[in-house]
This record gives sequence, C-alpha cells and structure tokens, in this order.
Amino acid sequence: MLRMVESDTAETGAYWKLPLLVVAASAVGFLLLIVYTAYFFFWIPFISIIICLISLILMAITAISKKQRQIISPLLAIIAFVAVAAALSAGGEALRSSLRWLLWSPRFKAELLAQPSPRNGELKHMEWDATGFAGVANSTLYLVFDPSDALAIVTLPGKVAGLPCEVPLVRRLEKHWYAVRFYTDEEWGECPSSRAVQH
Repeated sequence: MLRMVESDTAETGAYWKLPLLVVAASAVGFLLLIVYTAYFFFWIPFISIIICLISLILMAITAISKKQRQIISPLLAIIAFVAVAAALSAGGEALRSSLRWLLWSPRFKAELLAQPSPRNGELKHMEWDATGFAGVANSTLYLVFDPSDALAIVTLPGKVAGLPCEVPLVRRLEKHWYAVRFYTDEEWGECPSSRAVQH
C-alpha cells in the first residue's frame, strides 16, 4: 500500500516536470524574441501553431499506441505553452519597450541627446522602433525627450504640444523619456493635415 502511494505521488510530480520546463523555456525564448525583433507579434503565433501541431501529432501517436497516461504531461505542457505565448503576445509591445529601455537606455539617451535641437518647438526625438510590410501598414514608435514632462499628463488619443501629429499612444519610460507611437503610415512631420498639431 505504501509503495502504491509513493508511486502515485512520484507519477503526479512527473506530470508537472514537463509543463514547468516548457513554461520556463518558452518564457525565455519568447522574451528574447520580443527584445530582438519588432515582429514578435507575427513570430510568436507562428511558432506556437507549429509547436502545437507537432505536439498534437505526437500525442495522437501516443494515444493510438495505448499509452493514454503518458498524454497528461504533454497536454499540460501544451496548455502552459499556449498560456505563456498568449500572455506575452498580448503585452508584447509594452514589454518590448520596457525591456529595451532597461537593457540599452544609456546608448539611446546618448544618441538622442547628441542630436541638434529641433525646430519649431518640437521635442527631441528619434525613430526607436518600426514595423511594416513592404511599405504597407507602417507603424513607427519614437523615443522622445521631454524635459518638462508634459507628455506625462496628456489625454490620448490627442494632439500634444511638441509633437507634429495626433498620437494614439504615449508610454513613459522614465522621467523625461517617453515612447510615442504615431498612427499607422504616419511619421514625424508627415501626417494628414486634419491631425496635424497647430503650433
């Protein structure tokens, strides 16, 4: 009887080893993907679908060979993998900005502050991130230095002094430093006149 209880406990513990390993590995892998490519929103679902299909095929083979008990751990691993992928994909844009700022902010600050002062009272800025496919659906994120911290209290979407266009997103990275995303297919100073900020 004691052996049976020990066996059940060991088996239950074994069920969780693979899912926990999958959670750790997928979290690290996807975080690296988010940091190093702006196209994580494409790659995370693509990789997830491939891995899930392969896993389901292997589980079907296991089930056919009448080893149903061996399906529990891989099934839990797939569920854990999908949960991690969905969570990181959903919060990927904010996470990408935060991680890149954490890792490389001294370099970004030095590069931006070395630029000459902008004209027309605009804030110092540089293109910080961009996505798009062959000139279609371009989305540009700018790193903006705002010494007055006026961007901290803006109502979005809206027109903001110091920015040439109406913007849908302003994310504070730290005091005086912001990530500002423009509307799709708009760049700094190149926006429809209906959305242009009147100085």
